[in-house]
This record gives sequence, C-alpha cells and structure tokens, in this order.
Amino acid sequence: MQESWANILSPEARRNFVQQCWNRKVTIAPLVTFRILFGGLMATAAFRFWWQGWIDRLFVEPQFYFKLPGFEWVEPLGSMGMHVVFAVLFLSALAVAAGLYYRWAVLVFGLLFTYVELIDLTNYLNHYYLIVLLCFWLLLIPANGAFSLDVWRKGTAARSQVPVWTINLLVLQLSLVYCFAGFAKLNADWLFRAMPLAVWLPEHADLPLLGSLLAKPFTAFAFSWAGAFYDLTIPFFLLFRPTRPFAYLAVVGFHIMTGLLFNIGWFPWIMILFTTLFFSPEWHERFIRTLGWEPSKAEPVAWRMASGLKPLAIGLMIAQLLLPWRYLAYPGNVLWHEQGYRFAWRVMLVEKHGQATFRIEDPKTGRTSVVENRRFLTSFQEKQMAIQPDFIVQFARRLDAYYQEYYHIEDPIVRVDSYVALNGRPSQRFIDPTVDLSTVELDWKHKTWVLPFKETP
Repeated sequence: MQESWANILSPEARRNFVQQCWNRKVTIAPLVTFRILFGGLMATAAFRFWWQGWIDRLFVEPQFYFKLPGFEWVEPLGSMGMHVVFAVLFLSALAVAAGLYYRWAVLVFGLLFTYVELIDLTNYLNHYYLIVLLCFWLLLIPANGAFSLDVWRKGTAARSQVPVWTINLLVLQLSLVYCFAGFAKLNADWLFRAMPLAVWLPEHADLPLLGSLLAKPFTAFAFSWAGAFYDLTIPFFLLFRPTRPFAYLAVVGFHIMTGLLFNIGWFPWIMILFTTLFFSPEWHERFIRTLGWEPSKAEPVAWRMASGLKPLAIGLMIAQLLLPWRYLAYPGNVLWHEQGYRFAWRVMLVEKHGQATFRIEDPKTGRTSVVENRRFLTSFQEKQMAIQPDFIVQFARRLDAYYQEYYHIEDPIVRVDSYVALNGRPSQRFIDPTVDLSTVELDWKHKTWVLPFKETP
C-alpha cells in the first residue's frame, strides 16, 4: 500500500497528471465551435435589444441609475450613443464568430458589454456576469487558430492542435456555474419549503396538459430537489462519456422547461449551446466540417499563454472559487440582507416583494414630506430598489442631493418605511426606520441598518 501511494505521489506521476490535464495537445475543434456559438448568440442578443426597444427603455429613459460600488462614474451616452454601442456590440460579436481580428473583437465586445452592465445594476443577471468572464477567457486562448478569417488573411498561424487547458478552462468555468448554483440550493427554503417554486409554478396552472400538475404542492418539491441534484451533478455526467448523451438531453429538457416557465432571458440558450463544449473532440470536428472546415495539414504550431497573463488568470479563477462563499462572513439570512449575494451563482432562489416609502425631514423646521418614488425611478427600478438594501441607500443619497438642490434643505434627513415579503412569507420591516440613510456608507461591513430576518411559518 505504501509503495502504491509513493508511486501516485511521485514527481513523475505529478508531471504526467499535469501533462494530461494541462499541456496535452488536442484538436482545436472544440474552441472553434465555442467561438462560433458564442459570437453568434451574442450578436443575436445585441440585435434583440435593438429590435425590442430595450436600449432606450433601460439606458436612456431612466432619470437615475443604480451603481456597483466603485463604478459610480459610469454613465450612459444618450440615445444615439447607446445605439452606436449596441451596433458595435453586434458587429464585434459577428467578428468573434468569424474569427476576424479576433482578439480585438473579443476585447471590444467584452469591454462594451461590461460597460453596458455597469450603467444600471438593476439589470444585473447571473448570465451577464458569465458572459463577461467568458470574454476574458476567450482573450487568452487561440480560438481563431482554425476556420477563421484571421487564418484566411494570414493574420494568425493556422493551428490544428492546442493545449488541452484552453478547453478545460472553459469547461471549468461552466462547471462552476452549475456547482455553485447547486450548493446555493442546499438551503431550507429550497429543500423543505419548495420556495420560490411553490409560488411560481401555480402561476402556470392554466397551461394545457401540465397546468393542473404544476399547481400541485408535491410538484414544487419534486422540481426543487431535482433542480438541486441537476446542478450539482450535471457537469460530471457531461464529462463522463457513457452518460454524456443522456446528460445533454437533460440539459436541453431542463433549460427549455425553465425558459418556458420563467422569465430568465437568454440563460437557457447560453447553457444549451455552450455545454456542447463537453462533447468529444470528434463531435466538434464533425460539426465544423459540416460548415466547411478542413483540418490543417501543416505541422502543429506551438502556442503558449503570455507569461504575464498567467498570474491574472490564476487570480481570477481563485477569486471565482472564493466569491460565492463570502456570504458566510455576514450574520443572518443571505436571501434577506443580500450581502454576498451577487456574483455567487444564486439562480432562481428568491421571490421578494417590497414597498419602500421615503420621508424627507428638514432638520431646521422639522417638516416632513413623503417621496413619490416614480418621479425618479422606472417601475422596474422601483421594484428592484425596494428589495435590495444597497439600492435603497443609493436612492436615499439621490433624494438627499435632490432636496438640497431644488428645495434648498440643508442636510435633509432621509428615512424609509420599508417592508419586504421573502419567499411566500408575510411581509416584515426591512430597514431600520430611525436611521438617516443619507449618512450610511456602503462598504464591506455588515449592514446593521438592515433589520434581522424573523422566521415565520
């Protein structure tokens, strides 16, 4: 036994392991497939924003925008400017798919996409965060090394092989999304109250055939437990060749069903298309051959990541492994106070309804006025603001500045009467009504002005 362990832990065994998981040369075909699917889907999404009129609705019409701390300086460019931004997003995504000036195209798309998402944090979705991360990884890998206009114009060397880590990096990224989403579902609300599915599914009781089943309490429990099992295990079933076909059928069925039942945007299509990365190299070669690709007959060209980028890549991956656990640093229910909630792959875990009534007090006269939120916010922004503590403080600061400028009230006191209902429970007071929110600092410390969550039946 000791000898076998010595063999496993020997330097040669470790070198072989690194070689198999990191440096082994494999066909470039999976990267080519991923590049085409990524660019095509992102171009479609950018065009959809334009077609649906969402550019003006989300980035022009609002009077006020909620910010990620540290990015308060990010502002929209007006109607014409934002339409130009989305036109460039569309064109750069097409260039990514075609492999034309690939790295510049990925860089432009990634920076503009990040800019758009930083304009107003009420638009944050987990899959938008995923797109930003994938853009970074695509910058590091030579996905334009075959079947690309860059090869055709001789702007890059034709490659038939790449180090296996370039593929495993993307596989790991997608696996982290699933696994952390599964871990997040291992909570009492999801497993033992079937929340929020017990609220959402009965809303579809009028659907033909399945409607009556969706209204049954046991259906919500079955979906909750199956969803947690799916997220925690699907990457491993996709990696294991014998179970891969059945796992991918589960991916398609799961995401089509969730896409039809819930308003979760492009996430189902992102996961359905991008998880083809788990398929065998032979599948990818067959796929791009149908598009007209012929493998290069030239000798494989060596490729390595620039040494200066390695620490950045390692740091980003470590950050992703740690960020989802930061909620443990704060007392209380993360679904309630939302400290450590974002960037943690907490998907479909919360049904919150809130109401926030702001009162502005003149400290000199004692006069108080009640704010009409819709004077400043769109209906969507108001809904999001009422349930997220940092948004409530940001809006309080906006009111503080507004009442100083237009009503000449010096250092107005801004308080809020706020009530929130979490996952089907009765509403309860959310924010301490005695706190002047205009003086609250948004930092990494525990938000003591968020009242503790009180468990109710």
